[in-house]
Amino acid sequence: MTKQINYQNRDLWLFFVIAFTWSWLFWMPEILWGSRLYLAPFGPTIAAFLLTIINEGRNGAKELLKRGLNFKFRKIWLVPIFLLMPAIVGFSLLLAILSGEPAPQIAVLSSPWIVIPAFFYILFLGGPLGEEFGWRGYALDRLQNNYNALISSVILGIVWGLWHLPMFFMKSQDIYHNIPIWGFILGTIFLSILYTWIYNNTGRSILAILLFHTMSNLSHFIFPAMATTLGGLYSVILNVVVVIIILIIWGPKKMVREQHVKTT
Repeated sequence: MTKQINYQNRDLWLFFVIAFTWSWLFWMPEILWGSRLYLAPFGPTIAAFLLTIINEGRNGAKELLKRGLNFKFRKIWLVPIFLLMPAIVGFSLLLAILSGEPAPQIAVLSSPWIVIPAFFYILFLGGPLGEEFGWRGYALDRLQNNYNALISSVILGIVWGLWHLPMFFMKSQDIYHNIPIWGFILGTIFLSILYTWIYNNTGRSILAILLFHTMSNLSHFIFPAMATTLGGLYSVILNVVVVIIILIIWGPKKMVREQHVKTT
């Protein structure tokens, strides 16, 4: 039993090393010369499939891929998947404006159609596809083998935040210039809890997380709260409120209400 746990821990550490090495290596040209390589965000997904193939073979990789197409969850979860983050980020922007900050330019007001191509661009090249087979589909499962859902989320949230560090040194990434690194990592911790909540309640559906991650990033495009001084702070506060409600109702152990779990 001990030997199996040690192997799992070593495998998880190897996943983090591969994910960080791949992404940080491909981010270096953008930091040094401003040349963007769209391969960089795919570090977590590459690491997940590589280690899955090595340890579980093709069948394991196919199973991981299938969970990226898994739509077999209760459709009520489409509500938080598509609406929770726009509500949080949009309200954060509203609070910043009500606090006296000038309203930033909102592109969708003049070109609402742009939301559709932005959604698919973000899904495929803006992070979700490159990250979520790894962060949630691979790492979260293994963390939850050893810890409860809350602790697993906090650990992954810290790692997830640290993975983004190179972006703070990129001139093109304006969104990271208005928030301190510690504040960003605090934000990824609370976001990680929300992601675990969605993931565990949709039967470990990576597709649900791909959509949720896309909506999270799209929300900042639609409502540029981070372009304000207080928008980031309000966003963290609202995330904390939502997380507290989730932990009270669903509990920190699994973040799943037992009566909603189907037994076979």
